[in-house]
Amino acid sequence: MKPAPFAYAKARSVEDAVRLLNEHGDNAKLLAGGQSLMATLNMRLSQPAILIDLNGIPGLDGIALNGGDVAIGALVRHATAAKSDVIARHVPLIAMAMPHIGHPAIRNRGTIGGSIAFADPAAELPACFLALNGEAEITGKNGTRRVTADDFFRGLYETAIAADEMLTAIRLPSATPDMRYGFAELSRRHGDYALVGLAAVARADGAGLKDVRLAYFGVGLTPVRATVAEAALIRGSIDDAVEALDYDMAPPDDVQETGPVKRHLAGVLLRRVAAQMMGGGA
Repeated sequence: MKPAPFAYAKARSVEDAVRLLNEHGDNAKLLAGGQSLMATLNMRLSQPAILIDLNGIPGLDGIALNGGDVAIGALVRHATAAKSDVIARHVPLIAMAMPHIGHPAIRNRGTIGGSIAFADPAAELPACFLALNGEAEITGKNGTRRVTADDFFRGLYETAIAADEMLTAIRLPSATPDMRYGFAELSRRHGDYALVGLAAVARADGAGLKDVRLAYFGVGLTPVRATVAEAALIRGSIDDAVEALDYDMAPPDDVQETGPVKRHLAGVLLRRVAAQMMGGGA
């Protein structure tokens, strides 16, 4: 299929993009990497009146260590993030997730900001963002505000970004020696959407863990925090944590698998990721 007709504008600055968003509101769509947008346009699931191209905006493709945070511009490509020494050293969870995102052609064009803003509940980066308890920098006509990951995801493909705002960057906490990371997903073929995936962050506490954050993808309408399982894992019982997932999620059936199978796979992944973190490696 071909997309419905739309106008096109190439924004030259964040202010220019925000102006266009204010003019067109819900009738506008932002184009960054386009790896999700092009598909929805071609299937006419999205029919904007105007497409606002962000790729001409300078300054949104940087990665920088600022104090205790790593700032990642919204236009940073997945492939760039995968090669970044700053991300590998200071946000290893993102580095762990990168090889699982689609295929090289997708990673070459897809952007960090686009993935977070699109908020696909089956995608890797929104779950990583939630596990890391990052902050989104959202810019509109009244300036820039920050929203924590816990408050960012509102529903299926819905976020805290208003129709007249845009995501300009995300900020993620830099790794400290006591931090532990885990990532795993199960898919039918490499590059397919995961049946179930898990991104996790914790701090070492002797032989155990504290401050555990478990963020699942592919099991709900948004990335899902498994808070009851987190508490059980902090108490030191992986078996109890796996059982606690019954309280944390009720995965719906989808075209890939049934809800009960997804719930079982969530437990399998929890054991794998807990072993990663208990082992002390990223």
